[in-house]
Amino acid sequence: MPYTFAGRRWVRWASFVARQILGWTLIVAGAIKLPWPEASVQAVRAYQLLPFELTRPVGYVLPVIEVAIGLMLVAGLFTRLAAWLGVAVMAAFVVGISWVWAHGISIDCGCFGGGGEVENGIAQYPWDIARDIGLMACGVWAGLFPRSPLSTDTRLFGGPIDTPTHELEESTA
Repeated sequence: MPYTFAGRRWVRWASFVARQILGWTLIVAGAIKLPWPEASVQAVRAYQLLPFELTRPVGYVLPVIEVAIGLMLVAGLFTRLAAWLGVAVMAAFVVGISWVWAHGISIDCGCFGGGGEVENGIAQYPWDIARDIGLMACGVWAGLFPRSPLSTDTRLFGGPIDTPTHELEESTA
C-alpha cells in the first residue's frame, strides 16, 4: 500500500535536515550574542524600527529566544511549534533588513553578533534577505512535515512515522 507523502523516507530525512539547518543557525546566532547583551541592544537600535524603550528588552530577549527555538529544533522537541516560531523570527529579520534597506540605513544586520552602522551594509542586504528566506523555507518544511528521524517528539509521544495509508484509514474509522 502507498505511504502518505509525509511518511516517505526522503520527506522525513529532508525534515531532519531542515530542522538541523534552522536549529543550528539559530543556536549559533543567539549564542554569539548572549555574552554581550548590550551589543545586541545596540544592533536592535541600529534598525531604528522599534521605539527606543523596547530596544533594550528585545535586545536582551532575542538571543535567548533564538537559542531556545534552535535547541528545540535540533532535538526535535515540539518540532511543529519550534519550526513555525523559527519562521516567525526569520520573517521578522527579513522585515527588519527590508526596512533599513528601504530607508537607506547602512548597518551590519547583527545576525551573528556585531551590528550597528557600517560603511557599505546596504550591499549585503540582498544576501542577508536571501539567507533568511532560505532559513524560513527550512522552517516551513519542518513545520509542515515535523516527523523526522532522531526526533524527541517521536520518543516522547510515540507513533510510527512509517504508517501506511491503509493503516491510517483503519485507525481513524
